[in-house]
Amino acid sequence: MSGKKKGLGRGLSALFGDDKPKDKPQEIRQLNTVSISDLSRNPYQPRQFFSEEKLEELASSIKKNGIIQPIAVRPNKTDNGKYEIVAGERRWLAAQRAGLHEIPVRVLELSDVESLEVAIVENIQRDDLNPIEEARGYKRLNEEFKYDHESISKLMSKSRSHVSNTLRLLTLPKDVVAMLEEGSLTSGQARPLIGLSNASSVAEEIVAKNYSARKVEYLIKSKKTSGVKEKTYDSNLIKIQERIEKTLGLKVSILNKKNNSGKVTIEYKDLDQFELISELLTKH
Repeated sequence: MSGKKKGLGRGLSALFGDDKPKDKPQEIRQLNTVSISDLSRNPYQPRQFFSEEKLEELASSIKKNGIIQPIAVRPNKTDNGKYEIVAGERRWLAAQRAGLHEIPVRVLELSDVESLEVAIVENIQRDDLNPIEEARGYKRLNEEFKYDHESISKLMSKSRSHVSNTLRLLTLPKDVVAMLEEGSLTSGQARPLIGLSNASSVAEEIVAKNYSARKVEYLIKSKKTSGVKEKTYDSNLIKIQERIEKTLGLKVSILNKKNNSGKVTIEYKDLDQFELISELLTKH
């Protein structure tokens, strides 16, 4: 499966309306409503955290307007007549709070891997997953269903580097992972900590001082560089670096040693960017 997966799975395409009518699977059928107690959560659901505030807001909306979009489900393999939620778990939870006894569903015949695909894609499209939930979803695709990073990137419409970097977040210490899950640390802030022996203490410093992701990257690079005093950073230098980046539109790194010698590094991704740098540096 890892090298052959070209795009959305059959069930996933049907759910999101990507199939032409003639291609729609015969086994997909509509049900008006089912008992809310006949539904169970998707064991492949990557999302573990639901905002209490947003659940209450959705429950209030459901009380007033009902459930407008049916919940996607598939037949429960072990309990005949019951259904497993594929997409729409938050609506199901909110419907319970709203006191509904029946809810509209759409029944799909999906394999385990297609169920996982749908759950991940739906949440990512809604920006509902925290970075760790997203990483664990990718990990399951990789380990349980043999998707390689390239196949995951095509399925999720993400770059391969994004998939790889997201998976690497799982190698961080447990307390740093917890910060990512609760939202006190962003993936941009956490990514430079990967591989650091003191990642936990640095993460605490980042959260306490509310460092930006760009500043974290600079600080970590400074910590790794010999000749630079530990935890001695020049905020003016960071501002200059950010100003140059804004002017050039390119990533810039400034390394200033304690004797005030150093270097400025400008990164480019293609020939056009190289020619831009060359033109700027050779202007008279």
